[in-house]
Amino acid sequence: MVENPFIEKISTDEKDEQLIDLALGGSKQALEKLIYRHQAWIYNIALRMVFYPQEAEDVTQEVLIKIITKLSSFRKESAFRTWAYRIVVNQVLNMKKSMGEKKHSDNFDEYWKIIENVPDGELPLQENYKVEMSTLVNEVKVSCMSGMLLCLDREQRLVFILGGIFQVTDKVGAEIMDTTRDNFRQKLSRARKQLFNFMHNRCGLMNKNNPCSCEKKTKVLVESGYVNPDKLLFNINYIHSVESTAEGRAERFDELLDESTNKIFRDTPFQEPPDFVISLREMLDHKEVREIFNFTN
Repeated sequence: MVENPFIEKISTDEKDEQLIDLALGGSKQALEKLIYRHQAWIYNIALRMVFYPQEAEDVTQEVLIKIITKLSSFRKESAFRTWAYRIVVNQVLNMKKSMGEKKHSDNFDEYWKIIENVPDGELPLQENYKVEMSTLVNEVKVSCMSGMLLCLDREQRLVFILGGIFQVTDKVGAEIMDTTRDNFRQKLSRARKQLFNFMHNRCGLMNKNNPCSCEKKTKVLVESGYVNPDKLLFNINYIHSVESTAEGRAERFDELLDESTNKIFRDTPFQEPPDFVISLREMLDHKEVREIFNFTN
């Protein structure tokens, strides 16, 4: 399992800095290891910011290129984690509007109207599909939850991804977002409450007696093409949940009322990304990059 870079007690900074020193000393292998250590986390942040995997791949690659080309300017005045993920923050807050943001409502009330307009139905017959029905239901669940995140503005969305889903502490979150710990907590609290207020009387994940059920929406969403059994978006590289990946935070400051919301979002796929090391190797062999690192291997 990829080590969680956000855990204070198990900071990866020392290992990162060793790899940085080796990379800047001419080791391409060390630079590739550094990319590998962080690519999954950057990709999973990007995926929750933009919705569609292809766009998340593009965002991740752009971020990794910036980290690589700016690495020689890292002066160790802050943790590498802080330096690198501020690049992520700047990228996802300032990127052009994604396809997911264009196609999905950015308003909770409008989003609920869209969901209400999807009629309920019985689950499709398993014999008609190669994909397990539980996988299709989970695809509906994660698609809907990803749509909920898009109802938050970008800054709130990113704060919730970090603090609510990946469980970063207010200290780490404030460093990455370049703000105060109080401000990070306040923004996280507002984001959690918006999601909780939307879900608590509507979503069956919050309460099985609520009107909206992933199982009841699956048939119509599959038949309409919104969920494509032959081209799943969120359950293709499901290696484990965020809950199991982001375990071990140094402290908790979630409000009990909102913990159910956090847990539902943490019980979503932590996706294995494409291997960006492979796709970036051509760039690593570029003359300008080789001159920056003076590669010897």
